[in-house]
Amino acid sequence: MNKFIHAIIVMAILLHVCTSAISQSILKGTVKNEKGELLENVSVTITGQKGGTSTNAGGAYQLSLPAGAYKISFTSIGYTPSSVPVVIEHTDITKDIILNTAAVDLSEIIVAVGSRASQRTSTSSLLPVDNISASELQTTGQLSFDKALQLRVPSFNTVNTPVNDASSLLDPYEIRNMGPSRTLILVNGKRKNPSALVYIQTSPGRGETGADLAAIPTDAIKRVEILRDGASAQYGSDAIAGVMNIILKDKFEYTNFKIASGITHKGDGFSLSTSLNSGANIGRKGFINYTINFQRENKTNRPGKVDAEQDNKDLSDGSEASLANVKAFLARFPDAKNINGTPTSTAAKFLVNTGLPINDYTTFYANAAYIYKKVQSYANYRTPYWKQDYGLLHAAGTEYLGYGPTFQGDLNDYNATVGFKTEKDGWTHDISFTTGGNKQLYTVDNTVNHSLGANSPISFKPGGFSFNQMVGNIDITKAVGDKLSVGFGSEFRSENFQIIAGDTASYSGEGANSFPGISQPNALKANRFNMGGYLDVSYDLTHSLLFNGTVREEYYSDFGSAFVWKISGRAKLADDMVTLRSSISTGFRAPSLHQINLQIAQQSFVPGQGIQTKGIVNNHSPQAHLLGVPALKPEKSVNFTAGLGFKPSRNFSLTIDYYNIDVKDRIILSSNITHTASGTAALDTVLTNNGIVGVSFFTNGIRTKTQGIDVVATYKNLLIGTSGRLTLNFAGNYTISNKLDGAPTDPKLISDAGQSTFDYIQEALLLTSRPKYKAILGGDLDISKWSFSLNNTLYGPATFRNDGLNENLKLVFKTKVLTDINIGYRFGNRVSASIAVNNILNITPEYQLKALNSDGQAVLNDPVQLKSNINAITFNGRYSMVTYDASHFSQLGTTFLATLNFRL
Repeated sequence: MNKFIHAIIVMAILLHVCTSAISQSILKGTVKNEKGELLENVSVTITGQKGGTSTNAGGAYQLSLPAGAYKISFTSIGYTPSSVPVVIEHTDITKDIILNTAAVDLSEIIVAVGSRASQRTSTSSLLPVDNISASELQTTGQLSFDKALQLRVPSFNTVNTPVNDASSLLDPYEIRNMGPSRTLILVNGKRKNPSALVYIQTSPGRGETGADLAAIPTDAIKRVEILRDGASAQYGSDAIAGVMNIILKDKFEYTNFKIASGITHKGDGFSLSTSLNSGANIGRKGFINYTINFQRENKTNRPGKVDAEQDNKDLSDGSEASLANVKAFLARFPDAKNINGTPTSTAAKFLVNTGLPINDYTTFYANAAYIYKKVQSYANYRTPYWKQDYGLLHAAGTEYLGYGPTFQGDLNDYNATVGFKTEKDGWTHDISFTTGGNKQLYTVDNTVNHSLGANSPISFKPGGFSFNQMVGNIDITKAVGDKLSVGFGSEFRSENFQIIAGDTASYSGEGANSFPGISQPNALKANRFNMGGYLDVSYDLTHSLLFNGTVREEYYSDFGSAFVWKISGRAKLADDMVTLRSSISTGFRAPSLHQINLQIAQQSFVPGQGIQTKGIVNNHSPQAHLLGVPALKPEKSVNFTAGLGFKPSRNFSLTIDYYNIDVKDRIILSSNITHTASGTAALDTVLTNNGIVGVSFFTNGIRTKTQGIDVVATYKNLLIGTSGRLTLNFAGNYTISNKLDGAPTDPKLISDAGQSTFDYIQEALLLTSRPKYKAILGGDLDISKWSFSLNNTLYGPATFRNDGLNENLKLVFKTKVLTDINIGYRFGNRVSASIAVNNILNITPEYQLKALNSDGQAVLNDPVQLKSNINAITFNGRYSMVTYDASHFSQLGTTFLATLNFRL
């Protein structure tokens, strides 16, 4: 807490210096259109000078200026710019402005996603699109982009997992319960590279890989478009759940320097972030805009109280003598010195975006981003009655208290695009090249390899993973008259995936305790390429009726071809106040190179057995062949959406959208396949002959059907008093069903042994571990120099069936509401400050065990059995709040973030 107070003091000093440096007068007023409607987000700049402001939700602006003559410019998308002369003479001035609608009505932002033939506004789009502004992201009180989205988009979910290892480098996320692999991430409309990491822990996102959203600095983002519909026909693989397009800041308006510092109510998790966004305008239309961000976050810890008797059974010899030792240790350290929380992380990010006209028709554009991140997380603490250290980790003659292994990940992520866009005679040609990559190398410290005993090192390099891609695109569109638009294009993509071996000591024998290294036989390099082409036709049958059709053909070097299509339509009714829209499409997702080639050893908690080492064999290994695992093939999907939009005025809008997603041949990371109890099945023979104790693999194991409803409503410019303007927002997602369609497809050898690749534990993890429903209700109030934001997020129930939990029980996290507030103040037009308090009521996850049948109820009624089951899912109490598998929102409770902005 002291660090946080010091940071606040530093901010206050800076604030005092900046605000007391000069005496200034106030220029204020409102901006309206010719209909008298107040306009929000109008850019207000001083010609020939840096700095400026923008109008708030009530159309009001305010500048602090020294005495002098100025020309003030007012610009907004869809309106003709206006400039007015102003003379400041040591008194405040009020200047109201009226902007006239431009010849082409662009009163709403044009969205880039949804159709490759023509672009539409978000309300007139054929498909449901969320448009999230930079200010909406920044008022969430979150430092990272993914955590900010969690508080703005109901169908978007992400949460930090309690047992991290490599997952601490980036948290799994998903839209509409479809996993990170099925949402395509774009940066300025171009495909961003996925991470090199596959999530393999028993937590949401298992078996998946996704892009590193936190690699994009939030202060570099202009807005985010989220297309909530399948879009494989437009964009290719990975777009089954939808598309997220991150639009970067472009035209330079002012330099902004920001410093932010935060802490949790427990006094841990101290964070400090500094960010600089700047650039320059080049000529009349050219620009360069760049962002530099440095960020540090300290670890948090929410430990539980460990049960001595069960720990003695699991981690010691179970005798009465050893129980006395266990109790003595836990009396001193009730949490067994375990760390359960978020890791320590340091990140440096850089992003640049530029555009430069070559002539009257052609523009050169480019952007590039790079992030270096170092994350340190903590494995389960090895108590002295669990593991020995051979005198390597404690000084001779001192008491041995066990050891806590640490995991450090060093991540490098980059992406870059260059291209040329030409618009002439109704034709648009866009030619681009994009490259991107992600590399992760790991270090495990403060541990030993028990197979090496006293000869073991205490620091290991267990290897890592690398992925990179190169993408070439040609996209051509043509408006044929007023009603027909045609788009077509092609894409070439090459991908490379590498598993990097660790040092010999990290994988010899048992391997480094807590995180065994990658052995040389498991190290490999894999690559592939694919080519695709599409045709997109959009036709306005009438002013009110629009149809769109898209077809796409793809060829992959490792599995062949895929053909997909999409048909969508939109009708406007009641003087364009009502919009009806619907679409049906097929989609596909190619198995990632990670899923095809991953082969490693993994350590995880097994109830009653402690930490056990298991294996993952890749799809083309001899072991997979002996088990009867078929070659991976693409997932196939059918998406259907139907929606209603209602916009009776400029200030109110409502959309309701239904979705139905059917995914066939869905790729999963299987359950752990082990020996049978009898040991006489054919499976036992194969496992024994190959020295396998437990094994998992990727397979096209299931078919799922997901359906739900999204609701988004906004009401802005509500008058509060004489100068206050209020905007109300509601967004909600309800999952009607997310279930298996038919039985899992198991290899015969495994099904004959009475086992399944997709057991009830994995089923709950995949289908019900995210909230059943989630809703966000908030308001933003601007009064003069003050701004207030209130956000309430409702997290519905999430259901797990954890490993070790009685099969007649399920674990349900209860419905909770988290309330966030953000208070801001503008000190003139150059300095502003804000304080955000997230989860102000300190709500934490809370679960209950529920019976599935009468046998389960009998377990709940028996205190001994109930305690045993709770121990099984919390590692004997170490993870008492969120269990070993994670929860539906963060366990940290109330957090604080103070921010200071300087416009230079």
